[in-house]
Amino acid sequence: MPRPTKQSPERGDARTRLLEAARDLIRAKGFAGCSVDDLCQAAGVTKGAFFHQFASKEGLGVAAAEYWAETTSAFFAAAPYQANKDPLHRVLAYIDFRKEIIAGDLAEFTCLVGTMTQEVYATSPTIRDACAASIFGHAKTVEADIAAAMEARGMERDWTAASLARHLQTVIQGAFVLAKAANDPDIARESIDHLKRYVVFLFSNTAPVEEQHTSAERGQ
Repeated sequence: MPRPTKQSPERGDARTRLLEAARDLIRAKGFAGCSVDDLCQAAGVTKGAFFHQFASKEGLGVAAAEYWAETTSAFFAAAPYQANKDPLHRVLAYIDFRKEIIAGDLAEFTCLVGTMTQEVYATSPTIRDACAASIFGHAKTVEADIAAAMEARGMERDWTAASLARHLQTVIQGAFVLAKAANDPDIARESIDHLKRYVVFLFSNTAPVEEQHTSAERGQ
């Protein structure tokens, strides 16, 4: 995932610096654990600059979720797994990539919007909805590949591409929570390994439609 910035606080405009500070501090300390003063200090801006950009801390939370969605969308769109031609291979490579980027401190690989959702789902509907848009929006990108893989293999199941895409995110977000509980990134990695095994099982004994046709023509 996008890493905490190591740049000087003078770089970038005040809004961007505050959003990057929020991204980094909230993953490390939680939304409630970050005061406006903490955010201003990390961003290298005054409190006046903060309130010039955001009406409240809640307003920053909403903007941070939207910024997360924007930056992570670009991050995943440029990821190597996108080069796979077969959609199922893309899905499996996506899962591998999610494991690969579990690196560094917990705050460096865990999910900003997942962290905020756990804290504010009942107290700030506006932040919760912005986080939901990010999580479910990302699931949609994986859903497209799952649907294409099912179509290519002529699969008809009692589950949908959308439900499997959401399940992937459920496991990944849950893996982050358990990694935090154990203070051990390996807990998250083992969950991702099981997730891949599950997806492989779901698609086992299937082949792309064109391969099925070839086998039928050969009497196989």
